[in-house]
Amino acid sequence: MVRFVRATWSAVGLALVLIGCSASVVPTASPSPTPIARTQPFKVVGYVTPAANIDAIDFSILTHINYSFLIPRANGTTRPFGAPNHLRNVVAQAKKHDVKVLIAVGGWGWDKEFETLAADPAIRAKLAKRVADFCATYQLDGVDIDWEYPNAGASAERFAALAMDFRSALPAGALVTAAVLADATDADGISTDAVGLLDFINLMAYDGPRTDHSSFAMAERSITSWLARGIHPDKLVLGVPFYARPGGATYRTLLASDPATASGDRILFKGFEQNYNGPATIRRKTELALQLAGGIMIWELSQDARGSDSLLRLIGETVAAP
Repeated sequence: MVRFVRATWSAVGLALVLIGCSASVVPTASPSPTPIARTQPFKVVGYVTPAANIDAIDFSILTHINYSFLIPRANGTTRPFGAPNHLRNVVAQAKKHDVKVLIAVGGWGWDKEFETLAADPAIRAKLAKRVADFCATYQLDGVDIDWEYPNAGASAERFAALAMDFRSALPAGALVTAAVLADATDADGISTDAVGLLDFINLMAYDGPRTDHSSFAMAERSITSWLARGIHPDKLVLGVPFYARPGGATYRTLLASDPATASGDRILFKGFEQNYNGPATIRRKTELALQLAGGIMIWELSQDARGSDSLLRLIGETVAAP
């Protein structure tokens, strides 16, 4: 499932990012006067759906997998889960490489259900127990909250309460994370206090303007905006897309259609210009995350090319580079 992000950026934040930066140079300075010191290992988080060919995923590059999705109902139950064997196989492969697997709860289109269930403490607790039982059944390591999107005010308070309920229902050491809007200045539904309840947040820095849905500048602005809130860089995981806009064609499909896909971020496909992240941009974004954040996230792994053309492989090589 493809996510949608509101791409509203403050003029002040944009100016901070653009000063001293060019399109061909990766920034070498932190947005903060204090050098960023990572205290945790760099994270490589991949979202996985039932469409993924497990044998094609290089688990050795990943640190976390968010399996998508478990869909909540307004009464605190969940919709029937349709891929139990696929999830079990993902977990089995992940454990061989010490990769943690979380269940992503929600996804695009379930805001009404989240608003209703999160408003009632008893229903929140019911969902939290249901998710905790699901994690125990499938030997999962935690939950990724994919509420798109809580609003400021009461909705934000309910998001924080839901995060706390998940934390309370899960065993000690389990992870609670969330997928959030790219721009912190447009994400008042995720308070700084709520981020404090989470192990890390996945910045959905894609699905921006149709002509340039996930630019390098967008990635810079995303990290800068969350750092400006005082969030520790270890908690920030920069999202990158393995698909194009408009239309959502996968990187693998574009590359199979035209090898020139690997040479840039735009290509004609079925008569329409497609905007995506090619290898050079993926490398630059990974380097940016290594410099300023705590990890990089992919939506989603079934969209990747195979073998030496894999964008995940490129991420792994960039992370491992001296």
